[in-house]
Amino acid sequence: MIKLGMVIGDRYEVLEKIGTGGMSDVYKAKDHKLNRLVAVKVLKQEFSENENFVSKFRVEAQSTAGLMHPNIVNVYDVGDEDGVNYIVMELVDGITLKKYIEKKSRLSVKEAVSIAIQVAMGLEAAHNNNIIHRDIKPQNIMISKEGKVKVTDFGIAKAATSNTITSNVMGSVHYTSPEQARGGYSDAKSDIYSLGITLFEMLTGRVPFNGDTTVAIAIKHIQEELPTPADYNDEIPISVEKIVLKCCQKSPDRRYQNAAELIADLKRSLITPDKDFVSLSNPDEEGATRVASEEEVSSVKNGTGRFSDTEKMRLKDEELRDYEEDDSHYNDRDRDRDRDRDRDRDRRRTRRDYDEDDDFYGYDRDRDRYRKQNPQGAGRIEKLTIAMAIVLAVLIGFMGLLLVGRKLGLVGNSEAGAEGSSVAASSEASSGAAQEETADGIIIPDVSGKSYAEAVATLNEKGFKVEKGEDAGSSLAKDLVSYTNPAAGNRAKSGATISVFVSTGANASAGNATAAVSTAKADGQVTVPNVIGKTSEEAVIMLVEAGLTAGSVVETSNEDPNLTGLICAQSIAYGTSVSEGTVINMELSTGPATVTYSYVSDISAPTEGENYQAGISVHVTLVTSDGTTLLNTTTSDFPIQMNSKGITSPTGTLTFVYTATSPTTTNEAGETVGGETKEITVTRAVTFTQEN
Repeated sequence: MIKLGMVIGDRYEVLEKIGTGGMSDVYKAKDHKLNRLVAVKVLKQEFSENENFVSKFRVEAQSTAGLMHPNIVNVYDVGDEDGVNYIVMELVDGITLKKYIEKKSRLSVKEAVSIAIQVAMGLEAAHNNNIIHRDIKPQNIMISKEGKVKVTDFGIAKAATSNTITSNVMGSVHYTSPEQARGGYSDAKSDIYSLGITLFEMLTGRVPFNGDTTVAIAIKHIQEELPTPADYNDEIPISVEKIVLKCCQKSPDRRYQNAAELIADLKRSLITPDKDFVSLSNPDEEGATRVASEEEVSSVKNGTGRFSDTEKMRLKDEELRDYEEDDSHYNDRDRDRDRDRDRDRDRRRTRRDYDEDDDFYGYDRDRDRYRKQNPQGAGRIEKLTIAMAIVLAVLIGFMGLLLVGRKLGLVGNSEAGAEGSSVAASSEASSGAAQEETADGIIIPDVSGKSYAEAVATLNEKGFKVEKGEDAGSSLAKDLVSYTNPAAGNRAKSGATISVFVSTGANASAGNATAAVSTAKADGQVTVPNVIGKTSEEAVIMLVEAGLTAGSVVETSNEDPNLTGLICAQSIAYGTSVSEGTVINMELSTGPATVTYSYVSDISAPTEGENYQAGISVHVTLVTSDGTTLLNTTTSDFPIQMNSKGITSPTGTLTFVYTATSPTTTNEAGETVGGETKEITVTRAVTFTQEN
């Protein structure tokens, strides 16, 4: 029984109860050894009595204690005392994402995506350490007063899968993946599904599936298609909508395969939200008629009728897909309903391009219906269509010959020839991006003056890889692109590496910027303000007040610790004259790429309770969690003064090894007991202080 004022583990003083859940209660406590406030999560009594659960709980909590990440609530300690099992964690001064959503009804697209990115980054760190959360939901995501997003309850998630389904499932079933609802195997893609549901709720203010019982909700996760979030919020752009839908595919194989893929698409959606770049697996397309290869055609003609190993695997995959589609009740009627719903949604969104694919689907259905009702007329139309196609092909071939003849000088530059050339040029222009890549490659876009993040996004979209360089001679503001190699306008093959050189800011002077401001501006021109060093909220207000548009805010590391949590770069340098409404993209610093820690403390000797007597020689070691030895000595002189700087790991283990003799006593029979000499090992967990 936990009471306020009691001390757990000889160091954690319970101050107040700050939360409760299905399996545990959370208390605010003071760590008297390190003089800091912590959160102590205490397992409820009904679970503490189950040894199997307690064992899994302790092992998982200990393994999670090694996860040190800015987007994870760090675990400091785990233990038990008089039947009380507890975990000591980082105390986050803030509220849960669930309460935050309830407070705001629903979040803006940018805010929801930014939160999802931070959650995914925490999950990526966990998944890379083979730890699956299994209970991602807004209740397990904390938002600090500084705006930092942290995932909690890693220590309980894995152990809770089989033991807490009745007590804790009501809050989790709204976010559970189909495979978890079936009671089957879950992995990293299960966490991605739950994060997709959480993003759905952030964007719409509601969960996609609801019901009177937990079983009813779980069945919906297994059988019903996810409603599109745009049905509840027309402000959601196509990229974000598709990210949610891809996260929440019924089959894990159709979701993002890891958190890194999800993070990449989320970040891209901040820069180009209305661009349709998310790839979704379409069951209709996967089952569509496929053109046979030459080898397969030859096999049929020769009568062998044999399939290659690859073809056998493909057929097996199709059988599995058929099974999955039957299992999820995804039939033709449902697909037609989904297409109709998609077309209605696209018509509502005037800012979106008309979806030509849906129009083709409608044409195909009308054509099939006409064929059945009027087979003779359909035959005549098809013959006419073939004839027109032949005429068009001949015409295009003639135009091609004409152009070749003009190139070789065989055809004069007559008006007819000019008209033919004009028609061909028009035909080339209509083919759009397909004509952009030639034998010489793709045109390198001009990214000068942009932020590095924006340049990377632009070049990646063209299919290029990017490497970063510095330009100390540039007069641009720091971190803005001054030039590329190869230069803009040249062509390079898809997949080629483009060197992007950014200004170091060494030659960017305030005098030049002041001169730019004093220059007379034409009508409709405004001056870009300096938002570097401002919070993202302050920067947006400054840009709007200046008559500009705040664009994307992308997180990036920055070596200046004073800019951590603040804007560290802007896409157009301050003092520049631009048109009203110009979009300014920004970069938000997450701090220096390398974080160091210090340890300044007096190490005290083991206690009498650990069978230690003053004067006994002790071998003392202090090793960081990344394997660096900070102390390795044998002494009987305590305390040991420590003053270590530049430590690369945030935690470590202090170990005492000594030989001691247990005290002797006389029992009721008058016999002397005790007095055994044995080697004793005592360990202490150590947390280092982050350096500024």
